[in-house]
Amino acid sequence: MNRLSVAIGLALCVALPASAQYKWVDSGGKVHYSDKPPPSNVKTEKLRAPPPGPVRPVENEAKKDANKETAKTGPKTAAEQEQAFRKRQADAAKGEKEQSQKEAAARQREENCKRAKAAVANLELGGRQARINEKGERVFLDEGQITQETAKARQEAASACN
Repeated sequence: MNRLSVAIGLALCVALPASAQYKWVDSGGKVHYSDKPPPSNVKTEKLRAPPPGPVRPVENEAKKDANKETAKTGPKTAAEQEQAFRKRQADAAKGEKEQSQKEAAARQREENCKRAKAAVANLELGGRQARINEKGERVFLDEGQITQETAKARQEAASACN
């Protein structure tokens, strides 16, 4: 029992300075440890830095600008808030429309590229190639015409796929 008391006492003595941030000696020569700063007339030794304060979230530029405008003009009326809301909605709708147009254009380019590559592959496959003339008749191409058509199809594929 006696050993246990001594062990607990020693553990507390060791733990006390571990949680302290400041160490100083008073006028009587007694050493003090504390987490609070000592009186200003006493020479202190800082044991560890105090814990950091609460972290403030960083505001983005839009919020800062909005806060500056609010500070300059004061709080907005209901009509001004409604107008700002409608403007944000219109901007969002415009952005969505532009995005859908970009996606449609990208799909169209991809489809054109596929068609051009298929035409090149068809011409390079070999065999007899036929076209329909102005009269609606089927005309077979000779080797020179197939070579010209292949070169033209490759150029179209290159322009469509870039």
